[in-house]
Amino acid sequence: MTTMESGGCSDEVLVECLAAIDELLARPFPPTCHDDATESGGPNHHVRVLRASHDFWDDIGGEAWHRADAELRTCLDALGAEFTTRWGDPFDVDLWSYLIAGYEGAEVPDPLDLLSQLAVSMRVWSLADRGRWLGLTVGQGDTELPLELLAVVGRTPVPAPSVPAGA
Repeated sequence: MTTMESGGCSDEVLVECLAAIDELLARPFPPTCHDDATESGGPNHHVRVLRASHDFWDDIGGEAWHRADAELRTCLDALGAEFTTRWGDPFDVDLWSYLIAGYEGAEVPDPLDLLSQLAVSMRVWSLADRGRWLGLTVGQGDTELPLELLAVVGRTPVPAPSVPAGA
């Protein structure tokens, strides 16, 4: 994981993130769940923090949060462009619906349970030939905590895509 300095998503950061994601895609899933400061996983998933902002305890007006969010989303978009070239167009998964389902007592599998507590949506690419999917999102555990660019690798089936309004 890298902590953000300033600016957008440099070529160096992009290469570092791509290497981390390629390593996650190649790694076997662990037999039991684990969790540490930058990574968690279980029998069907890996979640890694690719980049993190500083915390926001002293960000009274929210300016630092908005800058950090824009920087992380720039990296997400750059990574997304690379993955779209590799695997085609992604789709969005509405994580909010998984959060609501969990609050209503439904069993929400990991990593969707974790992700729904950190982010509203996730961009997903299906890698059916590998029996996996890849997701990218920007999330935050609480308003004072750092924003994080998260990479998620899950075992298929792929989470349900969001249904467009009016469909």
